[in-house]
Amino acid sequence: MFFLSLVVLDPLVVVLVGLVRLEGVWLAGAVMALDLCGNWWGNWHWLRDDPSQLLRLLPLTLFGAFVVASTLPLHRVAGTTARSETALPSA
Repeated sequence: MFFLSLVVLDPLVVVLVGLVRLEGVWLAGAVMALDLCGNWWGNWHWLRDDPSQLLRLLPLTLFGAFVVASTLPLHRVAGTTARSETALPSA
């Protein structure tokens, strides 16, 4: 069910981040963290049987860690950008 919900969540994240919305940054981090958990949970039985399957999850795990680690710095930048766009222009 979760992976089907990504059909809606992933494009929503892209639109919100593209519009420099703070909600999009947090949603991206949350979706990626849940996606990583879902992929590890779904592949756990293969990892128990053959630990070399870990190599298949390595690129996704590294990318997921990058996205989650980037959430707070990106939130700061997006917050600064959002505040500067809503500020009144000076005369």
